[in-house]
Amino acid sequence: MYDNKQVIVIIPARGGSKAIPKKNIRFLGDKPLVAHVINSVKKSQYVDKILVSTDDSKIQFIAQKYGVSVSFRSSELAGDDVPLDPVIYDAVTREEKKLMDEFDLVFTIQPTSPLLKSSTLDQAIEKIVSEDLDTIISVVDSRALRWGLDEENGSFYPLYEERLNRQYLPKVFKETGAILGTKRKFIKEDSRIGDNVGVIEVSREESVDIDNYEDWWVAEKLLNKKRIIIKTDSTNIIGTGHIFRCLSFASKLTNHEVVFLLDDNKPIGIELVSKENYSIITHNGDNDLIEKILDFNPDIVVNDILDTDVDYMGQLKDLGYFIINFEDIGPGVQYANLVFDALYENESNIPNVYSGPDYYMLRGEFYYHSFKYVQEEVNEVLLTFGGTDPNNLTEKTLDAIIESGFDKSITVILGIGYKDKNGIKNKYENNINVRIFENVKNISDYMAAADLIFTSAGRTMYEVASLAVPCVCICQNEREMTHSFGVRENGFINMGLGENLQKEDITNVFLEIIEDYSLRLKLSESMKLVDLKHGYENIMNVLRINYKAFMREKELETGKKGNFHF
Repeated sequence: MYDNKQVIVIIPARGGSKAIPKKNIRFLGDKPLVAHVINSVKKSQYVDKILVSTDDSKIQFIAQKYGVSVSFRSSELAGDDVPLDPVIYDAVTREEKKLMDEFDLVFTIQPTSPLLKSSTLDQAIEKIVSEDLDTIISVVDSRALRWGLDEENGSFYPLYEERLNRQYLPKVFKETGAILGTKRKFIKEDSRIGDNVGVIEVSREESVDIDNYEDWWVAEKLLNKKRIIIKTDSTNIIGTGHIFRCLSFASKLTNHEVVFLLDDNKPIGIELVSKENYSIITHNGDNDLIEKILDFNPDIVVNDILDTDVDYMGQLKDLGYFIINFEDIGPGVQYANLVFDALYENESNIPNVYSGPDYYMLRGEFYYHSFKYVQEEVNEVLLTFGGTDPNNLTEKTLDAIIESGFDKSITVILGIGYKDKNGIKNKYENNINVRIFENVKNISDYMAAADLIFTSAGRTMYEVASLAVPCVCICQNEREMTHSFGVRENGFINMGLGENLQKEDITNVFLEIIEDYSLRLKLSESMKLVDLKHGYENIMNVLRINYKAFMREKELETGKKGNFHF
């Protein structure tokens, strides 16, 4: 009872349906279609009575199993051409006779709106009472550039005054069919709408009305949608690779709600993610990290922050989240449900670790290029040492190449976090062979144009290998020294730790490679043997299997049914 108002919800669910036979009893996800709205209405804080109006004994059985009453309608009220007005009138009057009492508000909730939230129903009830409306109807924003048809002469004419982008058009609403609430006195055999009508705008998700198989497919996708929070960052020390991997991962999670969790004190990552228009939640170091995750209430937590600790991961585990980590060899790894590690050939006995190039996610732009055709002469050299290049391998390598006497094109790409961009540009501004760029949009184009690439031994190696461009790796730190992919077998000349190299070392290797066409050809052919185009699919196959097992185990522990689908 709300404000002394007796509220009844009637769910009209026929047994017959043409577009999707037996629609109301078909399983959508883990329950019959009609059960979705029954569960949602049962969670309302204002509804006094729920009544399913049906002509079908199977629907009657399902409704009773889900704990609600049934009003069995006559065959005359169950035909395809029968509107809802007499059906609702029949159900209400018969229920009132049975109870010997009258309802104040009668709400019709269609079973074909399985994504309707109980909170939306409550808002509709609150609004019809607080604004003293006769009727309230659920609607969705339906703005569009629409055209009408003059049937007399067959000509079309615009229904708008000015062509504008959708968001600037006047609001136009379409009924969703999910909610129609009315004061009892307006419930008649031929009408359910009073004089003073209000609307409640719902999201596009809640507006889904299942009429055909396409609608069903959309509803299934939305029901299976997961809330995913991605914790990652970028700094001058750890570089930008973590951010770019997570952006690549997020770009493929189109069926799910994804938000990035970034540290307020690490602006590089915030800048990169903001440019891609993803939702961002920020936190202040470790002070409120768990709190922000709790506020979002995710189904899945993704960590791409290198080595995790026991305290952080233990808290996530205790909260019951499914946890995915990338490149984690820290002590917290034991609490992750899955760990994907393309860079390290992890030799631990932990069963949830999947390592090696099979689990590298290639950025979209690299799918558009063919393998490199290796020419006898090296005319274009590319230097790209990541987003930050903390050891300034760019300048050391560039000096070494210039000192070799190489007089062809040298392209340098500086990352977003490179410390002294003006300094390096000024140093080489008079060298006609050197081109220096920053903030390039499609680095794959520069890589594909190169005959030889110098890079650090991070994720860029995989991008280079996907193009089969001969490459020299120089490691930024000890951790990169453990990246087992950067070896001759996979097409790389790995020179080891950059701080241990002299310029002459780089010069000598450079001259050796540009003068040895057969070596460059072998490096390229070795890269072609590595399959780097199916990393995301491999990750998702593992994820789906493990998530299903995780949810089944959770169901056994709690006794509550979960959504196994991903």
